[in-house]
Amino acid sequence: MKDAQYMAYAIELAKKAKGWTNPNPLVGCVIVKDGKIVARGYHEKYGEWHAERNAILRSEQDLNGTTAYITLEPCCHHGRTPPCSNLLIERGIKKVFIGSRDPNPLVSGKGIEQLKAARIEVIEDFMRAECDELNPIFFHYIQTKRPYVLLKYAMTADGKIATYTGESKWITSEQARAKVQETRHQYSAIMVGVETVLADDPMLNSRMPNAKQPVRIVCDSQLRTPLDCKLVQTAKAYRTIIATTNNNAEAHNAYQQYGVEIVVTDADNKRVNLANFLKKLGEMQIDSLLIEGGSSLNFSALKAGCVNRVHCYIAPKLLGGRDAKTPIGGEGIGNLAQAVKLELKSTEQVGEDLLLDYVVK
Repeated sequence: MKDAQYMAYAIELAKKAKGWTNPNPLVGCVIVKDGKIVARGYHEKYGEWHAERNAILRSEQDLNGTTAYITLEPCCHHGRTPPCSNLLIERGIKKVFIGSRDPNPLVSGKGIEQLKAARIEVIEDFMRAECDELNPIFFHYIQTKRPYVLLKYAMTADGKIATYTGESKWITSEQARAKVQETRHQYSAIMVGVETVLADDPMLNSRMPNAKQPVRIVCDSQLRTPLDCKLVQTAKAYRTIIATTNNNAEAHNAYQQYGVEIVVTDADNKRVNLANFLKKLGEMQIDSLLIEGGSSLNFSALKAGCVNRVHCYIAPKLLGGRDAKTPIGGEGIGNLAQAVKLELKSTEQVGEDLLLDYVVK
């Protein structure tokens, strides 16, 4: 195997932990001696050992003189676990290929310098683009202290998210809906607007087997969420937050008795100020947010400049209808020059549907 193949394997190992490491990064590590893999590991869950420590401590081999392939710069500080750079040095690793640079100020080049000071040969930025693809959430959160936001919607080929009578189940195929469950598992929180709660009474949990459940959030400026809805009634089983501008303590208490957390934000034209709310979510260590809102919330998020990524599912169906809703509502944008610009990252066939994966430019 070649160097690139070893790093590609480390990347695949890192992906196994999707959804479990937030707000920490996904990291994989492969250690090679005489052309054979003698240790491998990945960061499996937040608070547990990092990839390098898993690889080294689970190996019974003598690692002196080996080469390590690590998708992210090794940590060099004491956090929930001891520094990985020290362990690489102690076990006699002679050469390290590093993919991504760690923007965490506690690391950021210090791990690399520590390895070099110990006379370990370091190859930096090896397959960096591929390794960076693992951690857009971590990179955004560690640098901004705000969650990385994915806006997801499903529409027909003529751009409708429901019929003119409001029927929307189901626009997309079973395969597409299953993929959405995987996304819910990978993101720390999921948010809808109160209109979606009133119309659909959703659970907003991940129904993927053995899933990590996202924090469920309702954007509800005036506290109109029904106390008998599924989200409120199951709040003690699944962490649930209502974001509101309503300061009425008595109204808050009605929800809090069911286990709902109330977060009061600044007002933006009598609505939840999304930028202010994202700041509060970041302070709660919520590093990523999936928006599955209705068209009004979707537009509000785009208008506030909060969206980092867009997942657009397109079903091979046509509905028509002047009054049938489209994915992005609100007042809209009047000038083409002010349109939100997207960059297409990938397309994927999911069942009979098409998934377009965009980043916001």
